[in-house]
Amino acid sequence: MLFEQVLGQHHLKKHLTTTIQMGRVPHAQLFVGPEGSGTLAMAIAYAQYLLCGNKGDENEGGNAECNIKCANLTHPDLHFAFPVSNSDKVKSHAVSDYYLAEWRQFVKEQPYGNLFDWYRTIGIEKKQGQIGVDEAQDIVKKLTLKSYEGGYKVLIMWMAEKMNTSAANKLLKLIEEPPHKTVLLLIAEDEEQLINTIRSRCQLLQFGPLPEPIIAERLLAEGATQDEANRYAHEANGNYNKALDLLHKDSEDLVFERWFVQWVRTAFKAKGNKSAIHELLLWSDEVSKTGREVQKKFLLYCLSIIRQALLINYSAKELVYTHINVDGFALEKFAPFVHENNVENMTKELEDAMLHVERNGNSKLIFTDLSIKLTRLLHSKAN
Repeated sequence: MLFEQVLGQHHLKKHLTTTIQMGRVPHAQLFVGPEGSGTLAMAIAYAQYLLCGNKGDENEGGNAECNIKCANLTHPDLHFAFPVSNSDKVKSHAVSDYYLAEWRQFVKEQPYGNLFDWYRTIGIEKKQGQIGVDEAQDIVKKLTLKSYEGGYKVLIMWMAEKMNTSAANKLLKLIEEPPHKTVLLLIAEDEEQLINTIRSRCQLLQFGPLPEPIIAERLLAEGATQDEANRYAHEANGNYNKALDLLHKDSEDLVFERWFVQWVRTAFKAKGNKSAIHELLLWSDEVSKTGREVQKKFLLYCLSIIRQALLINYSAKELVYTHINVDGFALEKFAPFVHENNVENMTKELEDAMLHVERNGNSKLIFTDLSIKLTRLLHSKAN
């Protein structure tokens, strides 16, 4: 992965190349950015620049053989850690090394992919992956060995917020005092989920969402028409992975749209209509049969729609990027039912449901309770 292949984030590219050129490479760095902003792609490009002695902002020059190894993610001094779980392939004590072939294919095909894309790749979409203590032991063992090629050793830990407390505590000393020429690059979407002792030991680099023109330009190269590129870049809201999903009609949002509209229509029928309660139960049952990562993504989608509806209700349409493609449903008609009297409680109920899903609560009970509470809130009146 070369810097020229990473979308946007030019100021961060300049910063990273400058630290290497000046010989001031921090031993532990935390790349934080939303999905689709390019944190993983940037980390791999930075590692390649560091390991191969490349020159210039576009990874020019350097060791050709080294660049080939890094491009194939097979460089012996480039290590990866990412969330995993036991599966049909790995029956117990799953660690990243058991999934390296799948990881290389995933990064090659979806360098901007999200956690659910990865879980789907290794067949654990109905589980919750983690970076556990077995992984931490492997990392310590790898990084305490000498560099294979005599230069830097680099560890890229993707979705570091999935590291459990035992693993984090085991890595504290390594992160604080790593061996000579060892660089740890932690990547996270939500730094608040990392324990403070980890965050305080890393230099933070904050990635912002990608600008629409940059996403649109890349979509054109992917075969989109100008109209499609502009529309999907806007709907993606800075997330290149979502823009690609929209282009290829492979977005989970298409399913989430249907679920959301189904709930809203049933909720409006529920007032004074007992039969609608049965429909809410059927809706809850359908959503609860999916994996927990899908459920969490759906709840995040609902939060996003609620916020977008509130913006419409308060005449801030220029900030609205969501478009729902279900026939007969208009976000503008739904917006008046999201207002100052219910938006805070609706947000709280969705966030509480997400917490309960993460803690392995009974999904059917969680979504049944949520659907009934949100239905009541939807019928509350504005001032």
